[in-house]
Amino acid sequence: MIELKNICKTYTVGTQEVRAVNDVSLTIKAGEFVAIMGSSGSGKSTLMHMLGLLDRPNSGSYKLVGYDVTQLTDEQMALVRNRLIGFVFQQFHLLPRMTALENAGLPLVYASIHQLDKAEEKLEAVGLKDRITHRPNELSGGQQQRVAIARALVNEPMLLMADEPTGNLDSKSKDEIMGIIKTLHEQGKTIVMVTHEKEMATYASRVIVMKDGIIVSDTSQLISPLLNPPHKGEGTYDWSFLDKIHSSFSDAGKWMDSLKQAVYAMLSHKLRSLLSILGILIGVAAVIAMLALGRGAQESIQAQLASLGSNLLMVRPGTLNSGGVSLQAGAVTRLTFADVVAVRQMSSSVKRVSGTVSGRVQVVAGSKNWNTEVDGVDVDYAPMRAYTPETGRFFTSEEVTSRAKVALLGATVVSQLFGDKNPLGEDIKINLVNFKIIGVLPTKGANGFRDQDDVILVPISTAMYRVLGKQYIDSLYVEGATPESLDSIQDGVTQLLNKRHRINVKDQDSAFQVRNMADIKATLESTTKTMSMLLGSIAAISLLVGGIGIMNIMLVSVTERTKEIGLRKAIGANRQDIMIQFLIEAVMLSLIGGLAGVAFGAGVSLLLTLFAGWAVNVSIFSIILATVFSLFVGLVFGLWPAYKASLLNPIEALRFE
Repeated sequence: MIELKNICKTYTVGTQEVRAVNDVSLTIKAGEFVAIMGSSGSGKSTLMHMLGLLDRPNSGSYKLVGYDVTQLTDEQMALVRNRLIGFVFQQFHLLPRMTALENAGLPLVYASIHQLDKAEEKLEAVGLKDRITHRPNELSGGQQQRVAIARALVNEPMLLMADEPTGNLDSKSKDEIMGIIKTLHEQGKTIVMVTHEKEMATYASRVIVMKDGIIVSDTSQLISPLLNPPHKGEGTYDWSFLDKIHSSFSDAGKWMDSLKQAVYAMLSHKLRSLLSILGILIGVAAVIAMLALGRGAQESIQAQLASLGSNLLMVRPGTLNSGGVSLQAGAVTRLTFADVVAVRQMSSSVKRVSGTVSGRVQVVAGSKNWNTEVDGVDVDYAPMRAYTPETGRFFTSEEVTSRAKVALLGATVVSQLFGDKNPLGEDIKINLVNFKIIGVLPTKGANGFRDQDDVILVPISTAMYRVLGKQYIDSLYVEGATPESLDSIQDGVTQLLNKRHRINVKDQDSAFQVRNMADIKATLESTTKTMSMLLGSIAAISLLVGGIGIMNIMLVSVTERTKEIGLRKAIGANRQDIMIQFLIEAVMLSLIGGLAGVAFGAGVSLLLTLFAGWAVNVSIFSIILATVFSLFVGLVFGLWPAYKASLLNPIEALRFE
């Protein structure tokens, strides 16, 4: 079964090389019970570790059932350990979070057998049928070693490796464990046992003594005959299973086991897990709240911008520095109705034009009065500035021409003068002039320090000649057919007005002020978008800090569970299996923190609305983004600890202190 030729194993301790096994050749037949003895440092444990494929020799050849296993990959060695070799350790190496049944069935997971019937059968065979639901801390030392033996036998290995199996047991438990091992040998199991106790070696059919890394004696001794003959077909075995290694990432059973172990690990270290989750929670909550705040501010600004209308130019009179043809230096230019007509006819790109005048007035309705702003506008003003009335109608061109005394009231004016009463058809006095209310304007809200609903609209001619006594227009609005046409319209309007008013070349830049509302709107939208990105980026930094916390916790977890990693590798886990286990734990911490952070962030956003009055909007996109980002953080920051764990040498991990 086993054939070693000139096996050597050298360790480097500081600058000195220590040859633990020195040119050892050995043959073990199927069905033998071999005890390897020697003092501490003799190399007996190192030899057994190489026999069990827990370690690799530096030189020499090792044939297991006729196959040279020294050239196997790490994944193939894990598969051989899982199928052909069972391990019983001095320290038992039972996982404290698992029951006896789960511990005994652990090798089945890595054999992709996800039923524990065989584990229960093996526990019954070692006399622990009534203890299968107990955890290791509820079992005696002898019972724990029995669980370890059941675990070693669960995959029906052809070779059983026992490393000081009675070293931590009392005399009675020693006899019980050796009785079980003896029975296994009598049933035809090949056993290699390392021990320093001569009385334990008496159970073996062959005793090998080592000193300073070499075999100094190899003797056979008479024991009771075998109940069953040794394995037939010695020297041959079907090794085709080594070519059928499949990815652990596609094994649902391994994922479920890793998920279960992740839950166990988190529950075993509740405070540490809670702190990790809290870091992600704060990060995700900050992302949700900041994005909601930024989005709310953006929508609020967009609503205010919508009230200005779209594709608009606003033209106001300017000042002359050097004087025009008929004006003195320092004089103010004027806008007239003729200018409105000329701009309207200037180009087909001009969609609408409206002149405006405004002033403060005193309004009286019955016994109530209110000081507000009155704006005189043309009929095109309503569609240009989104002032189409919610109730009633806008005035007509005929009413503008006839200087009709009709008015539309903003929501604030209606509230102050009429309360909840419908004002349509009612009469009011504006600066002692009677007006009939024909409509109520849509609600606009505040714009800076100005209440856009505290306004009255009347025909521009009526405002100029009946209310405010103005001869000139204060400003005019020009709407372009498309946003792209505004630049050419702006240049055309400036040239037209300069020409009509005979403005000196030196004053043409300041004679009229033309503001492109689309540019202002784009600037504000860009600013709010930048603000949202900035807030989100700041919040994302806190999420990254939480991710670093998870990486730190996972690195600590890898260190704490080094022996567990060594055990799992000894019973058949490969690198992918170990990576899956720790990645799932990291991602679970992130996912729990992410989901809690979404709820907390939404709650914070609601509180900002209720108590601070800030406009916030929690979008589905921000929830998905924060959740996915938290999972990504868990995956990325868990990757290095998981990779580090997967690289651990099984025997070094088992020896870790």
